[in-house]
Amino acid sequence: MVELKSAAGIESMRAAGQVVGQALAAVQDAAGVGVSLLELDAVAREVLDKAGAGSPFLGYTPSFADTPFPAVICASVNDAIVHGIPTGYRLRDGDLVSIDCGATLDGWTGDAAISFTVGTARPEDTELIEATRRALDAGIAAATAGNRLGDVGHAIQQVADAARAGMPADFGGHGIGRRMHEDPPVPNRGRPGRGFPLRPGLVIAIEPMLHAGGSNAYVPDPDGWTLRTADGSRAAHIEHTVAVTEDGPRILTLP
Repeated sequence: MVELKSAAGIESMRAAGQVVGQALAAVQDAAGVGVSLLELDAVAREVLDKAGAGSPFLGYTPSFADTPFPAVICASVNDAIVHGIPTGYRLRDGDLVSIDCGATLDGWTGDAAISFTVGTARPEDTELIEATRRALDAGIAAATAGNRLGDVGHAIQQVADAARAGMPADFGGHGIGRRMHEDPPVPNRGRPGRGFPLRPGLVIAIEPMLHAGGSNAYVPDPDGWTLRTADGSRAAHIEHTVAVTEDGPRILTLP
């Protein structure tokens, strides 16, 4: 069932979203050559703790996972697309890093992700990150009352296709509110005018994931969580929680 949020509920989600934005900003500031992924997770934990927020990631056990997720961020490096588990791996010059983070505050949830390069950026990585950001911006712009989810997915897909980038099949965004994953699913592909209608009060997480190699294929990592590009190409992932309002889309996860 899809729940439309009240104005008060959206304001509460904005408060949770601000914590997410602050955590992601702190993690990016802390990231550098030689810093471990576990240290970045600790940075995010500190932000959540200071805000009195919980983590919807920590202990999360969806149907595809055999073990609960052990951290408050997903840290995906280079060919890892999403769901990377923070480990003792220390970042190297030129690594492409995607960080996904959520926060639960006063019973409401926010979810967002960023991608960035550590140290010296490869031009092709910069282009991939920018294409992913453009795809997200296009998806957000399409999240207006009267449109449908197919319009959002189509807008994202057009940017990915223009960049000759792949996107993992069967993975996309989701509804969000009291729980991190709610209905409706938000595909990164779609046909204009098709799919679930967008009404004021609907809140969704929009999250394009682009592969530099152009392939849509992915492979699961032995850790049971991480998804990697099948061809070993690099991936980027950027996400915001967005409310559909009468005045247009409202991003709830800016710091």
